Order: sequence, then C-alpha cells, then structure tokens
Amino acid sequence: MQDWRRYDDVADTYERVHAARFAEPARDLVRLVGIGEGQRVLDVGTGTGVAGEAARAAGAFVVGIDPSLEMLRISRGTRPDVHVAAGQAIDLPLRDRTFDSVIGNFVLAHFTKYQTALFDLIRVTKPEGRLGLSAWADPQDDLTKTWLELVYQVVPREMLEPALSQAVPWRDRFRSRAAIEEALIDAGIRHVRTEVDQYRFQYPLDDYVDGLATWATGRFVRSMLGDAGFADFLERVRTAFKERFADPVNDFREVMFALGSRP
Repeated sequence: MQDWRRYDDVADTYERVHAARFAEPARDLVRLVGIGEGQRVLDVGTGTGVAGEAARAAGAFVVGIDPSLEMLRISRGTRPDVHVAAGQAIDLPLRDRTFDSVIGNFVLAHFTKYQTALFDLIRVTKPEGRLGLSAWADPQDDLTKTWLELVYQVVPREMLEPALSQAVPWRDRFRSRAAIEEALIDAGIRHVRTEVDQYRFQYPLDDYVDGLATWATGRFVRSMLGDAGFADFLERVRTAFKERFADPVNDFREVMFALGSRP
C-alpha cells in the first residue's frame, strides 16, 4: 500500500461516490470567483478534476495540479478538457503571473505549510487576478460522531489524532472564517471576503460508508488494519449505520468560500 496520506488507493471510490456531489460547491466556487470565457485558470489539488471541469464549463482554459497520480489518471479519462499534471502546491512547476484565476476546492487544510503554499498560488496569479478557496465549515454531526465512535474501537484516539495532523494539519483551524481571512490577508491577498453556504449530499447508505474510506481517517485506519481487516471493519460500520440511520443518507454540510485578489 502506498503512503496512506495520498489518495491513490481510494481514487476510484472517491470518483464514484463523491465527485458528482462535490461538483455543486465546485460550481459555486467558480461562480463566486467570477471565472469566465477565455480565462486561464489553475485548479490546485484538482483530484479527479471536479472543480477544473466547472471552470472549463464556464469557458476557461484549465490546468489542474495534484500529487496523486491515480486521481489524475481518472481526471484524464473522465474530464479530458482539463489539462492536468502532477505537482505540489508548494514550488509549483509554473511560471510567474500565468493565470487569471487560481482555485482550490477543499485543499487549504491539507497544505503542510499553508503560508508557503499561498505565496506560490499568488506568484502564478496575474496582477489583479482572483483567488478562490473552499473549505468544510461544519461541526461534527451524528454521522461523523458515529463513524469516529467505531474508529476509536480499532484505533486509539491518541494514535489517530497525531496521524490526522500529518495528513490534514489545518482541518480545525480553517473551519473558522476569521482564520481563513487572516491567512489570506497575511499572504498579501487583497479584497478578502468569505461566505458560507449549506448543501445536502444524499447517498445510498452503502455508498456513504464506502465514501468514509476515502477520508483521512479511513485511509489511516486501512493502513493500520490492512486490506482484509479494513474490509471487515467497514462491514461492521455498515451494520451500525443501518441500525442508526435511514437509507438513503442525507449528509448536510456547510462549505466556506474564501475569495480575494492579487494586488
């Protein structure tokens, strides 16, 4: 198994379960940034290309960057109009002042050194170009609490929490509007504003449980239990969720959008 922090081993599940649902906030991000015909757009952490596809639908020429080769493989196959390349948000392999807009859909919390990453995003943006980021803003709900309750039965909290801090180091900090606004302003971004919207993602219960395996928590538990042990664990999760929740599952989520421009 590859580095559990990457998405390579869950790329197919991520595309099958989440891509169509996460397309809705991706389209809203593109709209809020003001992406339109003829623009050059960089989609950082493009994954399977969902946000890039939304920008392409708005008429832009889009380049997507992601470290996961498997996610990019799926993007090339399902969204060929998004030009993709392997790369990190830090030290982007791109020239200065190249893009009219830069977007990142649910990636900010993953940057190990978010200050450095934001600097590089600004570097490749044209003067007065736009930057738009989205982040999860909701607290734990009953679905998440149930999942973690089951996870803690197989992986102790004191082992799980430090591991998650490696994969998503800013997952708690960047649920706050004030924290994101401060980070963008400190990076030199101007005209910063944030807004929060609510979404309902509806999943068949089996798909929802499969989707839990794509989150950082699920990927780490899988690395601890091995493929066979994790498959058994997911069956126990499936049984518990069927006892507690309706099918289909209604997953209500809050998404924060942070917007600004390069001076």
